Amino acid sequence: MNILFLTQFYWPEIRTAPLNLAALAEDLAARGHRVTVITAVPSHPFGRVYEGYRMKLHQWEEVRGVQVLRLPLFPDHSLSSFKRALNYSSFALSAALLGRFCTRKIAADVIFSYLPPLTIGFPAALLSRSKGAPIVYWMTDLWPENLVAAGAKISPRMYKRIRRLEDWVYRKSTTICVNSPGYITNLKEKGVDPSKIKLLTDWADEKLFFSAPYEKPLAEELGLAGKFNILYGGNLGKVQGLDVVIEAARLIEDTPDLQFVFIGDGTESERLKKLAAGYRLKNVLFIPRVPPEEIHRYFALADVLLAHLENKPVFKMQIPSKIIAYMACGKPVLCGIAGESAKIVQDARGGNSFVPQDARSLAEQARIFYNMPREELEQMGQRGREAYLAGYTRHIQVERIEKILQGGCGAPSL
Repeated sequence: MNILFLTQFYWPEIRTAPLNLAALAEDLAARGHRVTVITAVPSHPFGRVYEGYRMKLHQWEEVRGVQVLRLPLFPDHSLSSFKRALNYSSFALSAALLGRFCTRKIAADVIFSYLPPLTIGFPAALLSRSKGAPIVYWMTDLWPENLVAAGAKISPRMYKRIRRLEDWVYRKSTTICVNSPGYITNLKEKGVDPSKIKLLTDWADEKLFFSAPYEKPLAEELGLAGKFNILYGGNLGKVQGLDVVIEAARLIEDTPDLQFVFIGDGTESERLKKLAAGYRLKNVLFIPRVPPEEIHRYFALADVLLAHLENKPVFKMQIPSKIIAYMACGKPVLCGIAGESAKIVQDARGGNSFVPQDARSLAEQARIFYNMPREELEQMGQRGREAYLAGYTRHIQVERIEKILQGGCGAPSL
């Protein structure tokens, strides 16, 4: 197949989606498909262009067997709704004009496009029309629900406009892959043809996330040695609602060798540090972001891995890739995300859950884990890893996507 990827986010950007998209493109190329990627000059999640790149009209590069076209956009990762809209729309415009022109001689049997943002639907539709290729979307967020949950101030009129855009984008597609069963119900309620919808959960790259040995020197260097560590790794943003961790830490100060550990950064990093400092907490530790290829070493130092999102209806439908990554590392999961995420953890018997944004509930579960025999903790983590190996590896999901793409364009299996 000739596969054209269309995505605003791509390697070397360090969030999960860009890394997974790059892994998918590379694996499809290794399977004998011709893969071309139209994407932006890398700037996410920092809102500034990465070292080694420049804001040019277009630039081609080859990344591990994949031809990648980089296009300009307005870089931003602020809380400004206007700037964020400019970020999304500028790439959509670049892809619609420059992307079509630069790939005019490249054939495409199918267009694989990552959602969000919804604005990607404009260049996807134009490319689909010019190349006579169907569109397969991979959707990991719901718009406009996620925008509202993230605090975007959207007037009723604007909300209706976004919903109309959403309906139009869905109509133009042949297939919509969603990463959570909850999204299937949502799309059906919005009138999407059920035959278009495929369940394609996130995966964790087995080359990045796996059970690793405990490194005592690293634990001592970081201040984790001799402690029971409940560790959160990833984005420290608004929707993660991590104030609850600070408040729970206040409730368990009487257990001095139990601590909460944050690894990562984000828009809320400094505020959370100030909050913990204001309470003079000695059982909260902040560690800067580490490279994705190193994170398994840090997760290996944890006794329990923590996930949390604010208690909002849209998040009950989501399954963040963090849950899968935690399970891949063979550690018990303490899940503060109601709905589908909690169900995955519970079905695997790979951890416990607590009520989102409820510090007492979190503190109670922290104590339960703390008092749990070591053997039981290890068995819980192993069950989670077994569930990951059975259904959420990179290899399994690449095979599923390949079949979906072949079905979308009518191509025979290789």
